[in-house]
Amino acid sequence: MISLKQSAALLALAAVTAACAGPVAERAFNDVATTAEQRIGQRPAWIKSEEDERAVRDTLDRLLARPLGADDAVQVALLNNRRLQGSFAALGIGAADLTSSWRPGNPGLSYARLRRGDETEIERGISIDAFSLLLLPFATGIEERRFEATKLRIATDILQLAAQTRKAWYEAVAAEQTAVYVGQIRDAADSQAELARRMKQVGNASTLSYLREQIFYADATARLAKSRVMAVAARERLTRLMGLWGKDTAFRLPDRLPEIPPAPRSVENIEAQAIAGRLDVQMAQADLAATRRAYGLTNATRFINVLEVGYRRNSETGKPDQRGYEISLEVPLFDFGDAKATRAEHSYLQAVNALADTAVQARSAARESYLVYRAAYDLSRHYQVEIIPLRQKASEEMVLRYNGMLISTFELLADAREQIADVSAALEAQRDFWLADTDLSFVTIAPVDSGGTSGSSNGLLPRRSSSAAH
Repeated sequence: MISLKQSAALLALAAVTAACAGPVAERAFNDVATTAEQRIGQRPAWIKSEEDERAVRDTLDRLLARPLGADDAVQVALLNNRRLQGSFAALGIGAADLTSSWRPGNPGLSYARLRRGDETEIERGISIDAFSLLLLPFATGIEERRFEATKLRIATDILQLAAQTRKAWYEAVAAEQTAVYVGQIRDAADSQAELARRMKQVGNASTLSYLREQIFYADATARLAKSRVMAVAARERLTRLMGLWGKDTAFRLPDRLPEIPPAPRSVENIEAQAIAGRLDVQMAQADLAATRRAYGLTNATRFINVLEVGYRRNSETGKPDQRGYEISLEVPLFDFGDAKATRAEHSYLQAVNALADTAVQARSAARESYLVYRAAYDLSRHYQVEIIPLRQKASEEMVLRYNGMLISTFELLADAREQIADVSAALEAQRDFWLADTDLSFVTIAPVDSGGTSGSSNGLLPRRSSSAAH
């Protein structure tokens, strides 16, 4: 039997725990931010006040005052991306659900006043769902696991945003570098076209040679326009990820991509690292644990839905008060709980298969990322060590032959176009390496999109097959 004093104590406990959601959400964010910092070395901020806004603004001003590096771009995104800020609200919602699970259901109060002639009968009662009190530890455990899954999901959002921003930075720098290079090609093509025109006027160039140089110049002009549009598009995508607008969009980027390292990274047991470190695997594990706990609880309570215990006190004129208790139990006459148990069982099986599939995807993505990384490194290194030096030597030889009057002007120009194609391919390979490097860095900690955001130079620069004619 629950007395009025005990009921009052329960109400007081509920009033105290009602104010706990805020600190719980704050501790959860600190856990999430620490998880991100341990994996990528950078920490997000949760903007909840004007003071937080000013602190973030000061950091943004400091970062945007200099040419923005890849790490700087990621930090700006973690501080300023509004979609990420919105996802942090899920921590507050989860904290509210968790603290609600600490409290029993509200008690019910009843009051009745009956008259029979001069006699008055008063009934007073208070009841509480005793079954919910018995299940309170189990329900709290389930909610705690769900809250942990929410924290893992938010941490995954942070890591994915960091990966997307870093890749967008490489895309933007490569696109702007390509646009500058295509501009130089266009200027050179203009000079070549003018030279061909003058040589044709004095009879030193054929009509076909003249037309080829004019076509090359027209093509270079079109490619320059396209490259500038793609550079703007890549920059805008980076701007969106960083959450910038207004004067902040005038941020500066480096002129060139960083050089590739002298040796590739060596990664051992990458599949095991992915299974142990990826947050989506941990999230699926947490979901399975919560579902398993819920399944066991459902089987234990399938025949009992409501068990209420109440206190009664009746007063009647001229008679002593009546005191006692009552128990209310729902009778499983029509619903035996089989549907509830079946639902829980299949929810558990669904969670088991989801975890297995997540593990398969993580293993495959890890293997693929490393293979793509090594291929991208080898290709970029091949261009830098083999093709470009050979092309430079061949160009120097062509200049010597031209000075010795062994080749014509148009043969020298054709060789220059060949060199353009190789340099453009080397730039693409360098960009692709850094994209693959980013994927490899994140594939063991979070799911990443292995596809590039956009081809910064695909279709923009002359290919060897089209430039070899002379």
